Amino acid sequence: MIFTSGWPKILSEPPDSHHRDMREYSQPGASSVYSWRLKSICLTGLFLVLLHLPLVNALSQEHTIKFATIAPEGSTWMNVMRAYDAAIRKESGGRLGFKIYPGGVQGEDKDVIKKIRIGQLHCAGFTGVGLGEIAPKVRILDSPFLFEKSEEVDHVYQKLQTEFEEAFLDGGYVLLGWAEVGFVYVFTNTPVRTVADMNGVKMWMWEGDPVAEATFKTFGINPIPLSVVDVLTSLQTGLINGAYVSPYAAVALQWHTRVKYMMGVPLADACGAVVISLKKFEALPADLREILLRNGEKFMRELTLKSRQENTAAITTLKKSGISVIEVSSKKTIEEYNRLGKKARQALVGRLYDEKFLARVEGEIQSFRAKDASK
Repeated sequence: MIFTSGWPKILSEPPDSHHRDMREYSQPGASSVYSWRLKSICLTGLFLVLLHLPLVNALSQEHTIKFATIAPEGSTWMNVMRAYDAAIRKESGGRLGFKIYPGGVQGEDKDVIKKIRIGQLHCAGFTGVGLGEIAPKVRILDSPFLFEKSEEVDHVYQKLQTEFEEAFLDGGYVLLGWAEVGFVYVFTNTPVRTVADMNGVKMWMWEGDPVAEATFKTFGINPIPLSVVDVLTSLQTGLINGAYVSPYAAVALQWHTRVKYMMGVPLADACGAVVISLKKFEALPADLREILLRNGEKFMRELTLKSRQENTAAITTLKKSGISVIEVSSKKTIEEYNRLGKKARQALVGRLYDEKFLARVEGEIQSFRAKDASK
């Protein structure tokens, strides 16, 4: 019905009729009629354009990547991920974008991996636990007392980047960017300074995590395996009285409200990354792959740097909330922790990585420390 007036009717009439109509508009008193018909044409066209805008926008995004994470909405993690999404949408002209599922609504790491395998999801932000299911050798990055400072972490990532990327490819994934969780510390309800102080601690272990299991067994304690979502409740009920987590996460997850002490020496540096299934990645046009990879590296690096800043700030917050930081200054105690860390890493040889790879990682760190000390 919309097309019965205005320019469609004029175009359907014979040329003579059209010219006659135009002569009629030139007669006195006909200008108002012509003006009305012209406005009708314009309004009709405008209406049609507006009517189809949502459809055009919907059709312009040709490729949607379904992404899941346990990070809650409003966190720095999610803020950076939203910025990443906005960047690839803009640069691709709206052809590429994420559909984001935050806050663990798709489950924990292992649940998400299962959904990616069957095509329900395509991409995720994983902690080391999830990454280990894809590329086991990556878990060396989470091993206890391996790193002492962030510069060492960056050095190892840089030196072994190609090897890690290949490990992800072998597992059917493409690395979009590292998203480090940061140094994690032991939080307890009794002071822990030495290895002996660990005796009697009912320590939580992320269910199914071989690195945490090997670590605490070298300490001579049997950890209690639970999912992340059960930790706060278990601290409240007394099922556990110890946990390990980054300072920022301790505050964000409210675990700090149920503990009293934080050991001053970090247990490990927890890795994290955003990866996409190789199948989904290869289905993208070459130009969109480049946009996705380049922006992934940029925004995940930004996230890592922000996470480090927030972890530092969170320690101040923890102290203000009443958490006592137990400093470990004894050289003998530190050497004991390093010895146990090496023992735990060795226990994982043949399970997550081989002896040669372990030696290479430890060698890179020792080399970095030697150069750093000579400055």
